[in-house]
Amino acid sequence: MNNLITNPEVINVIKEASTVTLSLQITEHITYFQGHFPDAPILAGVVQLDWAISYAREMFDLTEREVEEVQVLKFQNVIVPNSLITLRLVKKSPSKIVFEYESDKGNHASGRIVFEGA
Repeated sequence: MNNLITNPEVINVIKEASTVTLSLQITEHITYFQGHFPDAPILAGVVQLDWAISYAREMFDLTEREVEEVQVLKFQNVIVPNSLITLRLVKKSPSKIVFEYESDKGNHASGRIVFEGA
């Protein structure tokens, strides 16, 4: 049985006050590339959002909070296998995290995650 790889390899983490920057290696072995799409695999936006939520919970100790809303969600450029991507998380308030995915190809996705509670 193959091991399912569902998360990128975290190459580096930089924490500064209210900002966390993660360098992520997006390998071709991530299971989410299978079937999406066979001839030109891309990382689905729902996966990018899920990762942003997961890392925001982990980095800002929000594990007990549910997501209340996602705001200003934008997808600019696709993420393909074997990419080095930067995920920047900025805590704007106790319950609001802004995220941005970018690489040398430009901006990939961004949005604001609003967690329950203040």
